[in-house]
Amino acid sequence: MTGDQYLRNVLAKYVVNEANVKSEVNRLYPVVQRWGGNMLLESIYSGSIAKGTAISLSTDADVFLSLSSSTTGTLRQIYDSLASYFQSSGYSPIRQNVSIGIRSNSFKIDWVPGRRQSQYGYDHSLYKRKTDSWTKTNVKTHVSTVSSSNRIDEIRLTKIWRDLHKLDFPSFYLELVVIDTLRYATYGNLATNFFRVLQFLASTKFPNSRYSDPSNTNNMVSDDLSYFEKVRVQSQAGISASKTQWGQIVW
Repeated sequence: MTGDQYLRNVLAKYVVNEANVKSEVNRLYPVVQRWGGNMLLESIYSGSIAKGTAISLSTDADVFLSLSSSTTGTLRQIYDSLASYFQSSGYSPIRQNVSIGIRSNSFKIDWVPGRRQSQYGYDHSLYKRKTDSWTKTNVKTHVSTVSSSNRIDEIRLTKIWRDLHKLDFPSFYLELVVIDTLRYATYGNLATNFFRVLQFLASTKFPNSRYSDPSNTNNMVSDDLSYFEKVRVQSQAGISASKTQWGQIVW
């Protein structure tokens, strides 16, 4: 079996049943509707399902909640109120950096509340819990950046590797790293390309490389990990890149 064949089998192993995930999102959605009321303008899939990078090891769905620009309260109050509403509705919300995670019926759904910066368009303001600050972003730009990259398989493999080795490596940050690392690489050479990603992550360049949000260059996505968290990713990538069999890297 070639390296490409082995890695494609790994990808097939972690395929997500999107119909089941979306069914669970629809089941939870009335809670969100009651919370948002007439301030909730729209909800869209903003993460791996929308981008085509979903794997069964990670969050099952990310749903972006677009709130009217006239929504009152600070961004932190909006974020906290969503968590509190889920709590009062009988769930156990997990406060994450920009999302509220809900585990239900073996699924994990991350809900990301954002307030539109103007009446039209998709530029939104989000609360960032890690830094108790806010940032501007545009989820449609995020989705198009990744989904049109032609690096979906390499991204999914890197996410599988991350989760199997229990690394903290936020998905959008990971996606930007893979796309940038493979900017001039040949399409379709799965084993060669994935190994190139591991080599970059293992290099001294990775912890110091900067990656900005394509919808807001002032938002440094790479700042979502501390230097020491990046070094942990770097260390594991070095260990993985030193292995002689793909089965020792991903399985």
